[in-house]
Amino acid sequence: MEAPVLSLRDAAFSYGGSPAIAGVTIDVHAGEAVALIGPNGSGKSTLLKGVLGLIPATAGRFEAFGVPRGAGAPHAEAAARASRRSIGYLPQSDELDPEFPVTLAQVAMMGRYRSLGWMRWPGRADREAVRDALEAVGLSHRAKARFGSLSGGQQQRGLLARALASAPRLLLLDEPFNGLDQANRDALVQTLRTLKRRGVAVLVSTHDLELAREVCDTVLLLNGRQVACGRTEDVLTLPNVQAAFAESGVEIDEHTLVVPGHHEDH
Repeated sequence: MEAPVLSLRDAAFSYGGSPAIAGVTIDVHAGEAVALIGPNGSGKSTLLKGVLGLIPATAGRFEAFGVPRGAGAPHAEAAARASRRSIGYLPQSDELDPEFPVTLAQVAMMGRYRSLGWMRWPGRADREAVRDALEAVGLSHRAKARFGSLSGGQQQRGLLARALASAPRLLLLDEPFNGLDQANRDALVQTLRTLKRRGVAVLVSTHDLELAREVCDTVLLLNGRQVACGRTEDVLTLPNVQAAFAESGVEIDEHTLVVPGHHEDH
């Protein structure tokens, strides 16, 4: 088996005080999708931001693309900057103003800025990357549409195209299915399946158990630390889910976790 894209061993991430998430052990390989499931405040967003390099790893072992990162790793900051070029990220909320006069294709082109730098105009390779990204999310036909004129679900898929335009080897998605209607949900599911076939590794935080079963090979249950991790069919059992959500008072059925007062995770 090829070396994992991402490897964590008893890893912890912190904003400066006590770890916000700890005890995480997982290997993620090319073409594998991992569902991060846990209550609000369980550390799902923190883990994604830690993998991206936005907050520090404070314990354990952390490697991305075979390069040691985190506490005690040599040249950790330089390694983090380099590996970010191979990571795509779709946060829960985005500051892009839908009223800003920009087309969908121009939004997707923003994903190329890290490789373009300040002194170079987009070239043929950049335009092809944008075209491929829009095709991957099923929005090629809306490339010239004003971003603000798209539906909320289409805007979400457009922001995913922005993340894909950088041709990531690892894609981090933070609650990408929140608020999507069935058509946009189905389109996003199909996009994730396509990305897996292309060898992209995916980490996706979600409360949708059916999504995890449909798309994800692995489930990582979190509640401030790792509760369980393994194959979806082995981990996504009622006892495991109840253990992860024991203090949250959620309603659980076989499809979805209904979380009262859902807000951005930390």
